Order: sequence, then structure tokens, then C-alpha cells
Amino acid sequence: MALVSVLVRVALTGGIASGKTTVSDRWAELGAVIVDSDVLAREVVEPGTPGLAAVAERFGCDVLTAAGALDRKALAGKVFGDDAARRDLEGILHPLIRARGEELERTAPDGAVVVHVIPLLVETKRDAEFDTIVVVDVPEDIQLRRAMSRDGATEEQVRARIAAQVTRQGRLAVATHVIDNSTDLPHLLAEADRVWALVTGRDGKLAGSSTL
Repeated sequence: MALVSVLVRVALTGGIASGKTTVSDRWAELGAVIVDSDVLAREVVEPGTPGLAAVAERFGCDVLTAAGALDRKALAGKVFGDDAARRDLEGILHPLIRARGEELERTAPDGAVVVHVIPLLVETKRDAEFDTIVVVDVPEDIQLRRAMSRDGATEEQVRARIAAQVTRQGRLAVATHVIDNSTDLPHLLAEADRVWALVTGRDGKLAGSSTL
């Protein structure tokens, strides 16, 4: 009887300043293969890429720096508060990010737990693609305070970013597991470890593994 390990695909999501990066870093330490959409979003618009060319064609050369890189602040000024512009940007980036994520997943070792960090999981209707969905949850008042402190943003700016994402309830509705991040870092790490045990199986076997 041979053990056949089945790749476990996990989606990790949460709103702005919810703690997704802390959780994914912890899981990487525990052996997860991390595919982070925010990292890929930067990769697909590096200088010389088709993604950057498409962004410049749609939004103008003033979203580029003098060195030819993407000026993220200039692009944000064109997109935030303009739903049509935001949808156009997402239409350029999301297919590129998704394709790159699939490419990285194909390089994962047999039986790996692959964690896709996708802030806009619900918004992009990708929740049905994964074996498990983990939501890092935080009350909006704490989320607001943390985002303002982390990013140096105003309350108005953070509220606009929160409003552009699906509601907290919308994320929780698709969750397989929920990680609470309403207190402090030790609590968040304990929650990350608790859910990791549920995803991988407390006996050390991968959830979804089978024997033939």
C-alpha cells in the first residue's frame, strides 16, 4: 500500500491590516509554500513586463517614474475613488497574477500545502477554487487603527480602502477556518498555529492525504 500525498490548496484572505502577512510568514516557517498575490502584483509590473506596458497604455506615461518603473502613488491617485479605473486595473493585473501563481504552484513538491494569499479572494470570485479558505478576521475599528498606524494614512483614506473591499461578513461567509486577530501578536501566532494544525491534520499527515 503506497501513500499518495494530495496537494492541499489553501486560500488565506482578510481585509486591509488584518494580519495576513504575519500568518503567512508563520506558515512558511512551518513548511507551507506561499504564493502571495501582493508580491506577484509587484512582480507582474516590473520594468520591461507586458503588465507594466498595459498599465502605462491604459493610464498614461505619468504613472511611470523617470527610470521607467511603476509610480504606485501616481497610479493610486488615478484609481482610488474611480470604480471604472479600478476595474480596468484589476482586469490587467488579475489574470497576470493568477497565471504567475499557477506557475509557482506547479513547482511545489508533491504533497505540499500551498497557501495562496489573496486579499480580494471573494471580490474576484475565486473562493470555489480552493480546498480550504482561511480568513484572518479583525473588527473594523481595530483594522482602521492599525492601517492608519502602519501606512501613515488618514482615517478617510483607510475607510475608502475598506469600502472598496468586500465586507467582513462577506469574507466570513466563505471561511472554512477563522483566525482571530483582535488582540495581540502572541494571540495571532497561537491562532495561526491552531489553524495550521487543522489544515495539516494533528497527526502530521496532510489534510486530504489518502492511501492506495
